[in-house]
Amino acid sequence: MEDELGAAGDPRRPKRGAARLRRALWWTLLTLTGGVERRGQLPPGGCVVVANHSSHADTAALLAALDARHAPAIGAAADYWFASPWRKRICSRLAAGFPVRRTGGGMDDLLSRADALRAGGAVVLFPEGTRARAGELGAFHKGALILARQADVPIVPVSIDGTARLLPKHGKLRPTLVRVRIGAPLPPDTTPQAARDAVAELHRRTEGEPLRDSATRRRTAAVIGSRWGLAAAFAWAFAEALSWPLMPELFLAIACVAVPRRALKLSLTALAGSLAGGLLALQLAASGVQLPHPLTTDRMRAEVRSELAAEGAAAVRHQPWNGIPFKVYAREAGLADVAPQDWLAHSALSRGSRTLTVGLAFGAFGFLVHRLRRFYGLYLALLGVGFTTGLSLIVTGWS
Repeated sequence: MEDELGAAGDPRRPKRGAARLRRALWWTLLTLTGGVERRGQLPPGGCVVVANHSSHADTAALLAALDARHAPAIGAAADYWFASPWRKRICSRLAAGFPVRRTGGGMDDLLSRADALRAGGAVVLFPEGTRARAGELGAFHKGALILARQADVPIVPVSIDGTARLLPKHGKLRPTLVRVRIGAPLPPDTTPQAARDAVAELHRRTEGEPLRDSATRRRTAAVIGSRWGLAAAFAWAFAEALSWPLMPELFLAIACVAVPRRALKLSLTALAGSLAGGLLALQLAASGVQLPHPLTTDRMRAEVRSELAAEGAAAVRHQPWNGIPFKVYAREAGLADVAPQDWLAHSALSRGSRTLTVGLAFGAFGFLVHRLRRFYGLYLALLGVGFTTGLSLIVTGWS
């Protein structure tokens, strides 16, 4: 209770407990959509934050990046965010929003926050008054400056980059990294033009900073993102179901981390390739054609024959987690005269559970480590070592 009301129970004191929860919420959500990166920090006492505004995601970015000890409150348009009960609840509880009238009384709404500023809080305002197009910065209204002078607190320019791509105006959510840059505090008597210039210069520098990336990841992403990406996923899985020794999940581990947004398409395509290859392998084996199966053992084949004899096509349900390659099941099923339609139905369930789980998991991992993509080459090296070690242990265990 003391943390929520302040040391003396004053309701004007910053509500830091709620601010910490909001920061954790928005940081988690933005991490899942590409990450949020902050540079700089707010001054120790109260301040008025002025930032560029191009997306509804700007509020989430600021709440995730700004210090919770300032319990930042966001000025929101009263005629939009407080026009209905559900919007009011969302804005006030999840975004720490307070209403600012755009016509008549807006200045009074702002000045009501002066005591909270003097108590060490932060008020966040978008002085443009509305969302601008990406890359543009409109004229700043003077309300933020008047509030800063009234409370005698500094003005802090902040640049937000990436939200226009993450959630464009009238557009759909597209995962990307969001960067928040906090500039040096300006005195309370700063003019609107000087504050605008400070935000514009900060934003120009932020946009000019290249995202640190790996050349290997960029080349991989270029291939995976092209028309050849899905073809490669299908071909890899198709070949593995026949003879190729490297499982399609290895391809997904490479591709889905490089281009997380394609994880679902890549996984579904790899599944289709695996099923098509498995069906062909069954037919070839039933016709007497024996393809080479490197890195498989007689004990694997004996185990599969035993399972097929006991369970028929349903035996393939053991494949995703016992380490025996799918191609062994497909060939032995053909030799056992398993009906193709039964085989396809059961293998779709077993392969689907594994391929989709692995592909989507690596896609989620790719989103989480988006800001670390410059280490993609190191990731591939560790993946190669881990895969080689695991494969060696599996083959040895089944020898």
